[in-house]
Amino acid sequence: MKRLATNISGAAIAGALVKPSFEAVELSDKMKERIRATFGKDMTAAEIVAMIVADVKCEGDKALLRYTRLIDGAELTPATLEVSAEEYEQAFRRIDAAVLASIRLAVGNVKKYHQEQLPKSWLTYREHGAVLGQNCLPLERVGIYVPGGSAAYPSSVIMNAVPAAVAGVREIIMVVPPARDGSVNPYVLAAAREAGVSRVFKAGGAQGVAALAFGTATVPKVDKITGPGNIFVTLAKKAVYGYCDIDMLAGPSEILIVADKTADAGFIAADMLSQAEHDPLASSVLITDDAELADRVEQEVELQLAKLPRQEIAREALERNGLIIVTRDIREAMELANVAAPEHLEILTAEPFSLLPLVRHAGAVFLGPYSPEPLGDYLAGPNHVLPTGGTARFYSVLNVETFMKKTSIIAYTKQALQAVSADVIRLAEAEGLAAHANAVRVRGERP
Repeated sequence: MKRLATNISGAAIAGALVKPSFEAVELSDKMKERIRATFGKDMTAAEIVAMIVADVKCEGDKALLRYTRLIDGAELTPATLEVSAEEYEQAFRRIDAAVLASIRLAVGNVKKYHQEQLPKSWLTYREHGAVLGQNCLPLERVGIYVPGGSAAYPSSVIMNAVPAAVAGVREIIMVVPPARDGSVNPYVLAAAREAGVSRVFKAGGAQGVAALAFGTATVPKVDKITGPGNIFVTLAKKAVYGYCDIDMLAGPSEILIVADKTADAGFIAADMLSQAEHDPLASSVLITDDAELADRVEQEVELQLAKLPRQEIAREALERNGLIIVTRDIREAMELANVAAPEHLEILTAEPFSLLPLVRHAGAVFLGPYSPEPLGDYLAGPNHVLPTGGTARFYSVLNVETFMKKTSIIAYTKQALQAVSADVIRLAEAEGLAAHANAVRVRGERP
């Protein structure tokens, strides 16, 4: 884990804080070997995604099944692509009742939080009887991507499906990579049922994204795709944008902690490791005005790291993107946090709420020692699908409006149009659009 102080150049610190975009991510040697074994040659992630997306667009189910067999090792048919009612029943028989209760609690909390976000349609009346307004409508069909295979992420199901259901989306289609035996994790299926998912298909990676974007004989085409994934999923979402909408282009997970001398070093170390265990490319950063705290955190990280089952991944992440910065004061720490525009920002200071007005760029803010980032990942209610790689400067957290669109309403009376017709005609003619001007003029010439 690297250590910096703010007596070095601001440009150097900014460079250390703001990570490159997902397209600059270098594939691991292990991933390169897998690509070589799977495709018989060296290929970049972009080349693989372009090939898969084009094949699924042209061949539909045939390509989808071929890449599912090639990449995930699962032998499926069009008849077994979709999760069946029997598979749902088996999932509910297999899962632990206490975990199911926690899933239901999470669904309830996320639903309550997102219900507060629902926008309202409105109408307003202007001069001469003119009516203006806005209609807020849900998308008809959306697709959610959930990572799978050997991993299980029921929380990703909840965070994507519940806001869509609250928005009023009629049909929520989920894709998830299957295990080699063609099964889907039972907790993922239970979360899908509880969160309001309409249909689940066993398809992951770029091929799953392409199937949602273009539709196949089996998988319906959707209006928007949301959800996290690896570099192949992210590049596929970029490739299909325009055929449908997407939520965002997310990169590796990240946490930035601003702390003063009152913070618990053990809490900080635990929170940094909670992100580091995600991925070797994950980013964990501490910014503090207390050098002694920085020393204690480094020691705590080593102690806790030794006990983690995923310590190899976490250690690589910390070596690549772990960082501690010691600043002159907390205000400077907050300025650096805004430079980073992190996915997750924790403020562990004596008075964290006093610093909240200083936050300009962050995906989600966690205030105080008892608001750890994993609380937001699973249960608190706010969404955990957040902008990464500095994109919190201009992008928002996934929310109910992600699954909605706004339509403008204009209803002028004859008198209202007459009152402004000369202005509309002048503006249209100034742009050289005579037909636009005429569409208004003819209405004034008719009795």
